[in-house]
Amino acid sequence: MTRIVLASSNPGKLTEFNALLADSGLSFVAQSAYDVSDVEETGLTFVENALLKARHASRISGLPALADDSGLCVEHLRGAPGLYSARYSGRHGDNAANNARLLHELEGVPTEQRGAFFICVLVLLQHADDPAPLVAEGRWHGSVLTEQRGTHGFGYDPLFLPDGEAVSAAELTPGLKNRISHRARALAQLRASLDAPHS
Repeated sequence: MTRIVLASSNPGKLTEFNALLADSGLSFVAQSAYDVSDVEETGLTFVENALLKARHASRISGLPALADDSGLCVEHLRGAPGLYSARYSGRHGDNAANNARLLHELEGVPTEQRGAFFICVLVLLQHADDPAPLVAEGRWHGSVLTEQRGTHGFGYDPLFLPDGEAVSAAELTPGLKNRISHRARALAQLRASLDAPHS
């Protein structure tokens, strides 16, 4: 079993990654177990931010590291909130304020112009100076609703209507969401890379 530090302080993510990669031979440990603090996300892309987080956690812990960076990109807003999804309102992690700002920014915008997608980029490093990290990406397409619906999930889930679904991401059962979300798709891609024969 390979121990990997998860470059996140989110306990929900730790549970999710250990469950989804349970039979992969990988065991994830929260960065807090190694006194790793959150690194400043100064990248201009999701890949850059995930790399920053993974290198920071790997350097301090001495272990391989997995990091993810994710967010919601709205076409009408030229990709915003994007990298700033968690702090769109100006306060980090204030879901209610972030959702309120998104609704305000899209006020009066017709349904056909409310297209959006969640993106998750995963970066797996063998060590802090790994020159060839494994990078995986998942996208979950849909649109932004005009009002919040549902109580499951977190973040922008109550405002996100996935393509092909009649309910918001926050109205999906957690089990179904974990099979079709952007994070699930990125993890599936990462898993395929890990399982592929290496020459």
